Amino acid sequence: MIKTLIADDSALAREIIRDFLEEDESFTVIGEAYDGEDAISKILSLNPDLVTLDIEMPKKTGLEVIESVLKVTNIPIVVISSHGSAKTAYEATLKGALEFYPKSIFSSDMDDEKKREIYDTLKRISGIKTRRENFPSFNNTIIESGKRKINAVLIASSTGGPKALAVFFNLLPENFKVPIIIVQHNTSGFDESFVQWLDTYTILKVKLAEEGEAPAAGNVYIAHTDKHLEVKREGDRIFFHYNNSEPENNQKPAADVLFRTAAESYGDSLISIVLTGMGHDGAKGTKHVRDRGGITLAQDEESSLIYGMPKAARDTGCVDMVLPLEKIPQELLRLTQ
Repeated sequence: MIKTLIADDSALAREIIRDFLEEDESFTVIGEAYDGEDAISKILSLNPDLVTLDIEMPKKTGLEVIESVLKVTNIPIVVISSHGSAKTAYEATLKGALEFYPKSIFSSDMDDEKKREIYDTLKRISGIKTRRENFPSFNNTIIESGKRKINAVLIASSTGGPKALAVFFNLLPENFKVPIIIVQHNTSGFDESFVQWLDTYTILKVKLAEEGEAPAAGNVYIAHTDKHLEVKREGDRIFFHYNNSEPENNQKPAADVLFRTAAESYGDSLISIVLTGMGHDGAKGTKHVRDRGGITLAQDEESSLIYGMPKAARDTGCVDMVLPLEKIPQELLRLTQ
């Protein structure tokens, strides 16, 4: 059983979350907290396997709770909050939250597929112990890009991705002019808030990728939630296209779809990067990028919160470089100059 503690100042919200969790026999709610101070006390005394946490609470906010708790323990924390605090919820990932959901999806009309997706994510998260150590140094083989022109960079990320991307863009020089296209698994549906939040960590322009839009230098493009993002070519024109086909790797958008279609469109003028995340999305796509002559990178185990997606990519034998997170931006700059 996954011992879970629910922290929310709303009694109704606690009841809704408790009812949702206890529909699945894997979860048992061992306690509820009604404000931030109560949350800290009960988390530390009850030692749950999983905590669901509101952001806006009396006495101490969810951010303060995360900061206090993770100083002394590594219990997995998931934020369940309102749309109004979406940008703050992304900030919670920097402090150590592993995932977050809007309260609005926990309604009586949630379909069975969405329930299974959330249950599966929470079960996997409950086994994660949050990393608090610094990133290590790491030596890697130098890959020569030759004189090729790099026309696009792809990034795949999932659990731990918002924090990794914030670090990545903080370290990426402001003169980086190659378009960057990102699939971040975003079960919350807060894609617009994610764009606004990530935009504060880079001088580059961060925006949602729009249907028919051509990737432009100096822009960072984020895939919309619940649609697959493709990169299509017609003659000399390259542009974004969305499709509504079934999920791949239980994900929609799936990085494999982006990587596969971008490899077909860009050929050897492409770099792909797989960052922290659960599962194996991006692995097959990495092989497509390599097969078309592109350069492939993956985050190393030590700096990954979840070494699932990067490991799966590495296990294909098609990753050119495995690097710690803080080394990837400088390597990217070298490869694109």
